[in-house]
Amino acid sequence: MTPAVLGLVLVASVAHALWNIAAKSVSGKGYAFVLAYHGLSAILLAPIAIWLLVSVTDQINLGIVAAAVLSAVFHIAYSVSLQSGYDHAPLGVVYPTARGVGPIITIIIAVLFLGERPTPPETIGAFVVLAGIAVVTVRPRGAGIGASKSSLGGGHHGSHSYGIGRGLAWGGLIGCFIASYTLWDDFAVNHITDSPLLYFAVSEACVAVIMALGIVALPGGAGRRADVASILSGHKRALITVAILSPLAYLLVLFAMQQAPVSLVAPVRETSIIVGTLLAWWFFGEKNIAMKLTGAVVVVAGISLIALG
Repeated sequence: MTPAVLGLVLVASVAHALWNIAAKSVSGKGYAFVLAYHGLSAILLAPIAIWLLVSVTDQINLGIVAAAVLSAVFHIAYSVSLQSGYDHAPLGVVYPTARGVGPIITIIIAVLFLGERPTPPETIGAFVVLAGIAVVTVRPRGAGIGASKSSLGGGHHGSHSYGIGRGLAWGGLIGCFIASYTLWDDFAVNHITDSPLLYFAVSEACVAVIMALGIVALPGGAGRRADVASILSGHKRALITVAILSPLAYLLVLFAMQQAPVSLVAPVRETSIIVGTLLAWWFFGEKNIAMKLTGAVVVVAGISLIALG
């Protein structure tokens, strides 16, 4: 991986951690918030996509649209699950778990379906990642439920261990969706289109259209529409932050995946775990920062072994 590509991925990692902090600040309105920020991202990307098409540097075709629709489905599942996870568990558990599980799922899929065989360092790295997640989620002696109350926004679920369990479950689910969209988008930008920017713009438009249809067709649509209005009026800063930083972070990753193997790009972008863990402590007062940061570093070390293998 060249220094330039490494720089792209590291900038993407910081942007990713920052937009996740903003997303954590909006609770109880997951679907509506996801629709709002993806919709705004699609609007912001639309002029760029039109310019690419008019300048004849890129062309849209059925293959790009089909690939973008599948990508949109994966990203909707990821985004909605992420917001739900943040509603029910500490960011300091959900975020590192999700970002650590994704690369492991990718290895499993590669072994079972793509005929790849992990090297010993990769195998060791997978177990190191699991160990790091365990360190992040361990409950130190004397820790009360105060941490979970501050992180969960109320503590009505009852106990710290309950919040940890839910965080692991949500993080694991989110990690599955991370692996799904990472593998598919890597294939798309390397075999279907040469323009990550056009591909992502079409994908964001698909997300907005699918979710807008969902808010009309799915049960509880009236409540979700009210949530959208509430977000537009009361969460403008978080909305704009996520709508800008989320596509920026992922576009940088898409460009990087065109220049370096996904097995290297995916692990390096998980350095966002460390940034996210520090920000969770800074903004939300999540406790036991030393243990969580140690676990985050272990997770990144394990993912590095996977990449070097």
